[in-house]
Amino acid sequence: MKTELSEYISKFTSLTAQEKEQIIDNLEVKRFKKDTILLKEGDISFFCYFILKGCIREYYLIDGEEKTTAFYTEEQSVVSFTSYANQKPASHYLSCSEECVVIVGNPNEESEMYKKFPKLQEITRLMVEEDFGKIQTELATFITSSPEERYLNLLEKKPKLIQRVPQHQLASYLGVKPESLSRIRKRLSMNK
Repeated sequence: MKTELSEYISKFTSLTAQEKEQIIDNLEVKRFKKDTILLKEGDISFFCYFILKGCIREYYLIDGEEKTTAFYTEEQSVVSFTSYANQKPASHYLSCSEECVVIVGNPNEESEMYKKFPKLQEITRLMVEEDFGKIQTELATFITSSPEERYLNLLEKKPKLIQRVPQHQLASYLGVKPESLSRIRKRLSMNK
């Protein structure tokens, strides 16, 4: 994992091998079992995550029904910004869809790391900017697409996700019922 993390960090800035090693050695890496709830609605988020391995799902509980709004996988950051930054109760849940290996951060550790490694703040800013740009594009695409187009887009952008998460969660993420997703998949398979 250290090699992959070192390569990932290198995408954002040039650090010496020693700086990368020191940063990586100071990160807290944790494993979470599948179905571990990392954040519950109403709780305050004290942690942010960077996924090394696994999948984390964000969802809302509306009238007793889970509405999936995001899946985060390898090399993605996961944080409930409003709750984490403002120390306000979260309005959603974060749950491990698979066993996960993540880097865990909190505000106090972040401040200390930024003091020790000033270049890390630039890396973090660049990562957030990249993530924000992707999220903006995904949201615009989602809003302007039909359910079938959303599914095709998912097949194109994240084809492995379809095999990694339960179909009812995938359907919720696409904004359809599981039966509708089955019909979409059947129709597309017949058109091949």
